[in-house]
Amino acid sequence: MSAWSVGALPVPPSSRRVGEIRIHALDAGVVGLDGGAMFGVVPKPLWERKITPDARNRIPLALRCLLVEAPEALVLVDTGVGGKEDAKFRDIYAVRNEGRPTRLEDSIRAAGFSPGKIDLVVLTHLHFDHAGGSTRIGPEGRIEPSFPNAEYVVQRGELEFSRLPSERIRASYFRRNVQAVSDAGLWRLAEGDETVTRGVRLLRTPGHTPYHQSVLVESAGETACFLADACPTAAHVPLPWIMGYDVEPLVSLETKRRLWQRALDEEWLLVFQHDTEFVWGRLGKDGRSVHAPRSGG
Repeated sequence: MSAWSVGALPVPPSSRRVGEIRIHALDAGVVGLDGGAMFGVVPKPLWERKITPDARNRIPLALRCLLVEAPEALVLVDTGVGGKEDAKFRDIYAVRNEGRPTRLEDSIRAAGFSPGKIDLVVLTHLHFDHAGGSTRIGPEGRIEPSFPNAEYVVQRGELEFSRLPSERIRASYFRRNVQAVSDAGLWRLAEGDETVTRGVRLLRTPGHTPYHQSVLVESAGETACFLADACPTAAHVPLPWIMGYDVEPLVSLETKRRLWQRALDEEWLLVFQHDTEFVWGRLGKDGRSVHAPRSGG
C-alpha cells in the first residue's frame, strides 16, 4: 500500500463495548511525521517493513480520538490537529483532516452526537497533534474553545511543562491550542492517577513527556486502555521500539514494561491512537505483538 493511500476520506467510527460502556474510535484525520523520528534508534531497514515512508521519509499516522459514552458523562479523549494551522504547516506534516470544521467534529456526529454535547475533553498531553483541536478560530476571527460546554482535563504538570521556554519542546507545544481554554476557565487539572467520571480513569504513563497520561475505560470487569503516545502504533509494541520524540526514552521503556504486564494480567483491550490500520487489539503472550480481538471483545 502507498504510504499516503490512507486518510483521504473520512472513516466511519469503529465502535464496541467495554463492559456496559460503549466506546467509539473517531477518525480525526491523518498526519505525516518523519519515520526515523517515530522509531528512534530502530534502523530504517527494520521499521520500514512495518510502515512504508513517502519520498520525504514521512510515515502516515492516524489522528484517532476516543469518544466514551460513560454512565454520567460523554467523554472525548484528545482532539487531533484542529483547523487553525496554515498551508505551510499542513504541507510539512501532510495534514488531511478537512471537515465541518474538521474531520473530528464530523466523526463525533457520525457516532450519533453533537460536538456541543461533549461533557469532558481529556487530553493525554498537549502536543499539537493531540491538543490542536481543543481550540478553533471563531466567527469573529478570535481563537476560542472548540468544546465550550466541556471541562478540559490534563495533568497539571503537563500544562506547566508545556509553558517551559525550552528549545527541545517548543516545536510540539503551541500556545494557541491551550490559551483560550485557560482564558475561559475550563481547565480541570489532575494530579496523577484519578477517576474523571465513573468508568473513566487517568493513568500516568510518563516518558514521551514527563506528565503524559493514558486513559482507562473500565466497566463490568473489562478494561480498555487508550495508549496515546505511550505506544503510538502496533509497530511500537516491542519494548525498545521507542520514538525519538520521547523526552525521557528510558522512562518510556519502563512505562511500557509496566503497561504490558498489566495488559497481560488484566486482559486489556489496547487502543492505538496513531496506527492507520490497527485500531485496537490485545497483547500477545510474547509481549511483542497484538491480536485483533474477537467480535465484541
